[in-house]
Amino acid sequence: MNRRKFVKKGILGTTGIAIAAGFYTWQIEPFWLEFVHRKMPVKNLPDQFIGKTLMQISDVHVGNEFDYQYIIESFIKAQKLNPDFVVYTGDYVSYENEQQFAQLDEVLKYTVRGKIGTYGVLGNHDYGDEWSEQDVADQITNQLEQAGIQILSNNSEKINELNIIGIDDYWGLNFNPKQILSQQNQNEANITLCHNPDVCDLDVWNNYEGWILSGHTHGGQCKPPFLKPPLLPVKNKKYDAGEIDLKDGRKLYINRAIGHLYQVRFNVRPEITVFELVKT
Repeated sequence: MNRRKFVKKGILGTTGIAIAAGFYTWQIEPFWLEFVHRKMPVKNLPDQFIGKTLMQISDVHVGNEFDYQYIIESFIKAQKLNPDFVVYTGDYVSYENEQQFAQLDEVLKYTVRGKIGTYGVLGNHDYGDEWSEQDVADQITNQLEQAGIQILSNNSEKINELNIIGIDDYWGLNFNPKQILSQQNQNEANITLCHNPDVCDLDVWNNYEGWILSGHTHGGQCKPPFLKPPLLPVKNKKYDAGEIDLKDGRKLYINRAIGHLYQVRFNVRPEITVFELVKT
């Protein structure tokens, strides 16, 4: 083989790899949902909840950036797992205009609900343009609650000594974690929903011990192998995805998101997390 033919074959091979990688990143991985199964050791967990399942769904992002029929299909798959609790950790839409309200209603026909309870918190995108539109947040909250998702805004719901605590979004209009964390009972089981994991670094936790379930980062959506994702919408860049021990009695879990802001993922598959509750 002469040099010219060798170079030509090399260019064609490289181009083919690039096209295949681009197709995978655009059309395969964004819709390759992973159900992640983990145990969740909970301090003071009531015996009646040992072995129960808690499903976390985050960052649905219904809108115009990708075919959200995939979300509907994913919800149908998730329903078949018959979870005991379901929690949603914000960003139900990628808001542009009122069209997203109708789109969200279409998806919410297939809402995944828990046999015992279904709870959620808002994310920054649920507050509309520049995270500053209360009427958008109110409309989305109403739609979610009509679909059976109880939205927690700096308050909590107690289910037989298990407290599901909900903190409103860090970048939104109603962020007030001290309102609820000042009332927490450390002798009961506590699980906190908080869209943005940067809240973990604020001096608001009042010696809280328990789990914090977050989303927001999408795991970066694209991640080079063996390296950190280059783009994360958080100040603390260690908050990318998965379980993080905060070393003070708190454990953080960051869900990689079921949806996407843009239809591109590499090495960061979309996720629904299924926790099995166990005693510490």
